[in-house]
Amino acid sequence: MRILRHPAQAPPADRRRPGRAAWGLALLLVWLALPTLAQQPGAVDIPPILSPDDIHHPVVAHRGMVATQKSEASEVGLEILQRGGNAVDAAVAVGFALAVVLPRAGNLGGGGFLLFHHAADNETFAVDYREMAPAAADRDMFLTADGGVHPERSSFTHQASGVPGTVAGLTYALERWGTLSLADVLAPSIRLAEEGFVVTQDLAANLEVKRPLFSRFPSTMAIFFKADGSPYRVGERLVQKDLAWSLRQLAEHGADAFYRGAIAQRLVDDMARHDGLITMQDLASYEVKLRNPVRGSYRGYKVVSMPPPSSGGVHLIQMLNILEGFPLDVWGHNSADTMHHMAETMKMAYADRSQHLGDADFWPVPVGGLTSKAYAAQQRRQIDPFRSRPSSSLSAGQPAPFESSETTHFSVIDGSGNAVSNTYTLNLSYGSRIVAAGTGILLNNEMDDFSSKPGVPNAYGLVGGEANAISAGKRPLSSMTPTIVLRGGEVFLVTGSPGGSRIITTVLQILLNVIDHEMNIASATHAPRMHHQWLPDELRVEQGMSPDSLRLLAAKGHRVVIRSAMGGTQSILRRDGVLFAATDPRRPDGQAAGY
Repeated sequence: MRILRHPAQAPPADRRRPGRAAWGLALLLVWLALPTLAQQPGAVDIPPILSPDDIHHPVVAHRGMVATQKSEASEVGLEILQRGGNAVDAAVAVGFALAVVLPRAGNLGGGGFLLFHHAADNETFAVDYREMAPAAADRDMFLTADGGVHPERSSFTHQASGVPGTVAGLTYALERWGTLSLADVLAPSIRLAEEGFVVTQDLAANLEVKRPLFSRFPSTMAIFFKADGSPYRVGERLVQKDLAWSLRQLAEHGADAFYRGAIAQRLVDDMARHDGLITMQDLASYEVKLRNPVRGSYRGYKVVSMPPPSSGGVHLIQMLNILEGFPLDVWGHNSADTMHHMAETMKMAYADRSQHLGDADFWPVPVGGLTSKAYAAQQRRQIDPFRSRPSSSLSAGQPAPFESSETTHFSVIDGSGNAVSNTYTLNLSYGSRIVAAGTGILLNNEMDDFSSKPGVPNAYGLVGGEANAISAGKRPLSSMTPTIVLRGGEVFLVTGSPGGSRIITTVLQILLNVIDHEMNIASATHAPRMHHQWLPDELRVEQGMSPDSLRLLAAKGHRVVIRSAMGGTQSILRRDGVLFAATDPRRPDGQAAGY
């Protein structure tokens, strides 16, 4: 057996923030009440969410909960809920706050996906605010003269940016389902940008690592380093005056400021100075898409997630359908049998992703076939329980016959049972690393999420096909997987994750840990993860897996590789009117805040 170790790996530290005294008291009260809860009608068929036997415990609340990757953003969301705002009000406030305090992924210059479950109507809506290719984009724009892919043009230039959708998406959700004004929900973010926020160890170290790339762009250095080029130290305050100006423009003039007004003009002027493609017409033409979520079922739970151009929801449901036919609970969490069948399932889903997934407005994505139980049954029969199937022998399946016709995530639930699951991104950490002069806004490099050359892997090692080729007005394929799980018509779980190509499998494991392995949401979040994406043909695992399981997997033919931590989930579980939340210790500085 040969188990490979990534040279830069380090055991993930448990960096959970200390809980408040009120949370601890609430946790104690719920624990003491467990025998009573277990006797209530409808509760006896579900294992306890909290147990004195558990090592990891979630944050507990009763009226509202916010889970994000940054404590400041969680506090903003909690403040909105306590003022009487609903889940959408809080989520939009969080989205803008993360643009200030989490510059590597929170953004105004990127895009993403938002799921909203409206409890009163028992309806779930999918808001697609993914970036769009500018009108001047063309299929071969990132190819060299000899037909190769240019190593940096699709990542670290102004041409790498798609037309941003975040501002349009967040304001759309607020106008349709929110109860507060845009100025109200923007006020905390404006304050954080103008007055600054405290630099943590993680941010200070991260900025220093990015200095070589930032140094190529004076507008970026001016924001994230001091005037003399020295770094911000832990405990100092990072003030972003230009970003505060942009946020104030939004508060005063709404989304038009970004797509037709003063912000738009500064963005376009910066593009013109650096051979970028985005024009005023591109910005004015941007539109949010309200799409039908993809829906599935798993062991009696209803699973709702994002449709294309996200591949996440389709393949999450596809994998759950396949795995539903196996006794994962009997085999046990992260046993060799469980991991083997998960890996074989993941391979088939990612092979299908390479051929069938793209922007459904441009490509006939067989969503119904890929998410059908019949197609899953066919794929399940191809899994050999004793031997790994080499990726070289595996190609995309044929779902058509079954057809019936750096990123960050945050989760919010309010006291009425409304829920928001939102994942948005700049693509790579800090996107293109370019700040548009005078705006404080980091530009995305989402054009790299297209298949610059079909068949050639992108920055995440994912192979794309014709379905995801570059075309003007098209939205690039994504792995983002904001997900809401329902039980009995009510929200049971809200979750999602960053992590590039590993997002889908990370979300999958959260669901399996809670449903099959009966973990509370903190234990489900902290458990070691695995990932297989077909190509490269390796089973990637985190530290903490049983050596015995890894040896058995290697004996089955898996190429097991121990690498760095995967994902950064922000999850809220709701049961019997009680909210339980966990932020992922793999991403420091996160916090779940409730009341």
